[in-house]
Amino acid sequence: MRKDAKIYLSGHSGMVGAAVERALRAKGYEHVITRTRAALDLTDQSAVREFYETEKPEVAVIAAARVGGIHANQSYPAEFIFENLSIAQNTIDGAYRAGVKRLLFLGSTCIYPKMAEQPMKESALLTAALEPTNEAYAIAKIAGIKLCQFYRSQYKVCYHSVMPTNLYGPGDNYHPENSHVLPALISRIHEAKESNAPEVVIWGTGSPLREFLHADDAASGMVHLLELENPPDWLNLGCGVDISISGLAEMIKEAVGYAGRLIFDSSKPDGTPRKLTDISLIRSTGWEPRISIKAGIMMTYQTFLEEMASGQLRC
Repeated sequence: MRKDAKIYLSGHSGMVGAAVERALRAKGYEHVITRTRAALDLTDQSAVREFYETEKPEVAVIAAARVGGIHANQSYPAEFIFENLSIAQNTIDGAYRAGVKRLLFLGSTCIYPKMAEQPMKESALLTAALEPTNEAYAIAKIAGIKLCQFYRSQYKVCYHSVMPTNLYGPGDNYHPENSHVLPALISRIHEAKESNAPEVVIWGTGSPLREFLHADDAASGMVHLLELENPPDWLNLGCGVDISISGLAEMIKEAVGYAGRLIFDSSKPDGTPRKLTDISLIRSTGWEPRISIKAGIMMTYQTFLEEMASGQLRC
């Protein structure tokens, strides 16, 4: 990818998109085009097509999506499947119609079966049933992956996808009900510390194993893939190491400096028992994650405090 290439980055105001923009600019890619959600509704096909025809980017990075944790996925499955399907088909087909030759689509490891063999390989896609709690989101992401694969094979454009594991970092969403597990735990444990609450109740048993990747590591992996001449159709993007939810909570408790107890509510759903990616394929291309989970949590908590003090916390 040329340094002077005109790159359209969707979702630039979100945690991942912002990290990708930082990574692109740090490597000398200065011609990055962005649009806010208010300026460009990606679920509006005609608006997306008009944008592509007007701006004529050479590269597109699709990091925009409707996202959320278990509660949000269970509460709004219709919105999750409709909006994410719309974003995928509009941005991918719109890019092709406007002559965009290179496109990277951001998927998710929730595309893999609930009981996929661990660690999950790219070949596990569509081999068994999905996790019910995020099925709507997963189906939409699978559709995007397949759109890229089939447009690439039929139209000879380099459209490919990346499957990041659970991401966290600067600009994360700390909504009390709709956030993902790591920011939700940071927010709730911080609040308990500030109010001197004796305990924090956490959904589930604490036993599920999850893998977490800092957004800056994810962004470096995505830019790395854009710079490959002939990348695979889709690749896992993770750190290759997982941690239990109870272990994660204890690590956050230590970072926050909270002295109370952590109580696990086993009446609430756990979701998939384990989600660990096999990252041997992306490693074979020369990329490695750099930020450990412990260091990443410390960094993220400090950013959380700074964002809260400045009124920029997303909640």
